[in-house]
Amino acid sequence: MAEQTGIQATGKRKSAIARVYLRPGNGRIIVNQREFEDYFPMETTRNLVRKPLLLVNAGPEFDILVNVRGGGLEGQAGAVKHALSRALILFNPELRPALKKAGFSPGRPHQRAEEIRPPGRSPRLSVFQALNSGQ
Repeated sequence: MAEQTGIQATGKRKSAIARVYLRPGNGRIIVNQREFEDYFPMETTRNLVRKPLLLVNAGPEFDILVNVRGGGLEGQAGAVKHALSRALILFNPELRPALKKAGFSPGRPHQRAEEIRPPGRSPRLSVFQALNSGQ
C-alpha cells in the first residue's frame, strides 16, 4: 500500500460543504486559495474553526487546505470545523472521545433535517387527502 501523505475529510453545516486536507507542515491554513484571516474576517468565525485544533493541541504540525462552498460565513465556518474534527479523528482515532464530548463530531446531521411535506398532503396524514366532489 502507498504511504499516506495527507488526510482528507468532509464536513457539512446547514447548506455549506467543506473539504479539508491535512498535510505535515508549519500551521498555515488556506481557505479557497486565500489566507485564513482574509477569508474569515471576523474573529468569532476564526475561533470557531480553530476550536478542534486547540482542543487537541494539533495546530502547528499541519498545513490545512480547505475548499468550502455554499451557505454564509457562519455556516462555512461550522462546516470547516466539522471537517477538521473528522480529519483529526482519521489522523488519530484516540482523539474521537474528546472531540465527541466537546460536540465537534456530530453523528449524522442530514438525518436531523426536517422532512418536507409535499404539496397537497395533509400534515397529519400519511396519505393524500381525498377531495370531496361536492356530491
